[in-house]
Amino acid sequence: MRAACAAGWPRAAQTRQVHPTKLGRPDTRDAAEESTVPKDQRLNRMMLAALLLAGGAWSATARADWTGKGEGGLVLSRGNTDSTSVNAKIDATETNGDWKNVMFAGVLYGNNSVFTTAQRIEARYEIDRKLSDGFYAFAAARGDKDAFEGFDYQATVSVGAGYQFINSDATKLSGTLGVGYRRLRPQELTKDADGRVTDRINGDATGNAVVTGGLNFEHQATKTTKLVDKFLFEAGSSNTLLGNDFAVQVTMSDRLALSVGYGVRYNTDPAAGTKKLDQLTTANIVYTIK
Repeated sequence: MRAACAAGWPRAAQTRQVHPTKLGRPDTRDAAEESTVPKDQRLNRMMLAALLLAGGAWSATARADWTGKGEGGLVLSRGNTDSTSVNAKIDATETNGDWKNVMFAGVLYGNNSVFTTAQRIEARYEIDRKLSDGFYAFAAARGDKDAFEGFDYQATVSVGAGYQFINSDATKLSGTLGVGYRRLRPQELTKDADGRVTDRINGDATGNAVVTGGLNFEHQATKTTKLVDKFLFEAGSSNTLLGNDFAVQVTMSDRLALSVGYGVRYNTDPAAGTKKLDQLTTANIVYTIK
């Protein structure tokens, strides 16, 4: 695992002969994309996406009573070694009586001096309706697009119920369980000896029912230190996704904090040419929205 401030998802260098008929005909937009799009142009696209993400989220919070946080980290290395890594995300909540809106969006990009090593965008939205003390119903939508995960995309809609197990000033713990529908499209990667993607072959998109769940935990360990952990899973016949993000936040001022985080994503059935487990270590600046 690369452990750097905002390090990208690690990928194993593999050389693989791919038969075009294995997953389906290649998508023309994917063929040799890695070598035809300049590295600086790809970085500019991801930076623009991050700025639009932050700007759009800030605009939304300015128009409503939203609370939450936005965070980001950037690492630039130039000289004997050229590398770039950037991540940005926002997590916000708005409560209006018995209704609550929850949104999340994030981007990740990384490259070395030759080629892109990480490229990911993800978004989630959930609306909750309080049923009684502790219990609530929810409807949610989630989607992600990761250029190195073994799927061209994964998108899920779900409904279910949640419960607030702990809701004290120092500790908060809630969980959800639901059912839904997911569409995904596998994407087989061909890599050269250096680990550079030389070809992408998209399989057929499929849809199936899934069981979804999650846990959200926060604990104010000291006056300035908070522990945060978020876990989710989506279990279906075509793939089971497990994700967990843990972070330690240290307050620097009324609105700013330093966050050190470790995240994992596990897919049980990615396409050939990719690993099942991805790991990410970050060190970000956090801005509190209140």
